[in-house]
This record gives sequence, C-alpha cells and structure tokens, in this order.
Amino acid sequence: MVSHENRYNKEMIRYGAATHGGAMSSEEFTDGCSAACESAFRLLGAGRSALDAVVEAVRILEDDGRFNAGSGSVLRLDGTTIEMDAAVMDSRGRLGVVISIRDVKNPVLVARAVVGTPHVALSAQGATAFARKRGFPPFRQVSEHALERHKRIEQLVREGKLGKDNPMWQNCDVESLWNFDTPSYRDIFSCDTVGAIALDKEGSLAVATSTGGASPMLLGRVGDSPMIGCGFYAGPLGAMAATGIGEEIIKKMLAKTVYDMVSRGEDIRLASENGISMFAQDVAVGLLALTREGIAAASNRQMAYAVRIMED
Repeated sequence: MVSHENRYNKEMIRYGAATHGGAMSSEEFTDGCSAACESAFRLLGAGRSALDAVVEAVRILEDDGRFNAGSGSVLRLDGTTIEMDAAVMDSRGRLGVVISIRDVKNPVLVARAVVGTPHVALSAQGATAFARKRGFPPFRQVSEHALERHKRIEQLVREGKLGKDNPMWQNCDVESLWNFDTPSYRDIFSCDTVGAIALDKEGSLAVATSTGGASPMLLGRVGDSPMIGCGFYAGPLGAMAATGIGEEIIKKMLAKTVYDMVSRGEDIRLASENGISMFAQDVAVGLLALTREGIAAASNRQMAYAVRIMED
C-alpha cells in the first residue's frame, strides 16, 4: 500500500518545504516533522535560501530525540558506538557530506560546513576532526527513545529473532560478523532517516538528510543517506529525499531514478509512486519529492511527514 500526497499544477508553488521522520516512523511523531517544516517555511518566507531552510529543518529533527538522527541516533550492535551520516545539496551545485561522524550534536551542520571546503565528503575521524576545527564541540548524548530502541533490539538478538521482520538480517549469524572491539552481543529495527526538501523564492531547490544508520548495524556500515543519487538528490528540476533500508535504496539509486523520471516529463506523484513500486513489499522505503510544479510524499510503510507551501 503506497501512501502519498500530491499537489500538481503548472506554476503552482512559489516556495515551500517538506520534512519526513523516516520510513516506519510513527505518525505520532508528525508534530516533530511539522515543527521542523514550519521553521523552514518561515525562513523561506523571509527570503532565505532553500539550502538554509533544509539545514535548519533537519537540525530541528536531529535535536528532537525521537527520530534516528542526531540525539536520537541508534546505537550500533555493541550498545555503545554511534556513527552518523548527513548530506546537503542544492540545485546551484552546492554539496556537502559527512559519513560515520561521531561525537557531534548536529551532523547536518557539519555537512553544511563541508560545502565551504575543496571537498564534497569527509568521513569518520577526518569528519570529526573537521567538526572540531570548525568549532563544533564534543557531544555525546543518547535520547531515551534511542536507548529504549536498543533494548528492544537486544531482546530480539537474545531470542534469535533478529531477522524475523528485518530482511537485511535474515539468515545472518551476528556472532560471525561481529567487528567491534568489545565483546560480542551475547552479553547484551529501525531504518528511519530524517530528511527535508525545499524550494525558495528564487527558484532554487535543496535537500538535506541525516541519520544514525539502520539498526542493527556493524561498525562502519554506511547506508543511502550520504550517497548522492541514492538517499538524496537536488537538481534544476527537483529535490528528492529517500528513506528506508539503505542497502536496497543504494542498489536502485532511488533519488536520482525518480529525478530522472521527472526529467522525462512524468508528474511528481506518479514518479514517486513508481519509485516506491520498484521495491519488494518486505523492503521499507519512503520518499519526499518536490518540483516547482508539485510535491509528493510516498511510502510503503507509515511515515511521519509534513508539507507547507505557498502557492502562486
């Protein structure tokens, strides 16, 4: 079952924004998406850029604590490690990515700072060192929601049910794959990602994503969120933010695939639904998509999201 929102008329949107809390995020969290979306919309109304708007929206979602990003990021299988990814991109060619960054409060702000460097992406220790150099202080605080989520995963591991509802881990022996320095899980699902898309008064489009990764995960695992064309894409024709099981999204380059559909003249709702339909029903996936003519949200699971537009 695909849920969607569509508003599609030529020359309809003057400016606007949309946010999501990730595939499988509870609709009870829609208030968090709405707060982030409203903040982005106010910035756009004041004449700020689409890039400024999506970065601010994702920062708010990172600070919420209920979403798998920033303070709410999932703990990796060892119950201690947190590695986060974030990306920003706009139709003016600005692009910044951080991968497996640790000990920062807002990865999306560091990704935004990468835009001002000669590079496109920084990872792991280099990303964290860059954050310190740019004045982002050390931060490690795990939300209560994230801790409760990890307890549920521990229970699944103990009961041998880790792959029951998570196709990524079906038929996998966690013990044989363990790559942390700490003792294995024997003494001890989530795939949501936050995202925002926006169109500003000047006609520029932008996208930002942030995630604590999938749960459970091995050390160093990277999903779709920081991979251009997979979890995010923004170009002259539109902005796309994907969410779901990253390994599957990467294989199909979901964000760029839907963008290409739009570039061939497909309306935004149909392109978004066709993108979601590429995946098997047991693969959780969702998408926000925005053009100057329309905006759509599509998913095959529940997905908290919010939309705010100013029409011509």
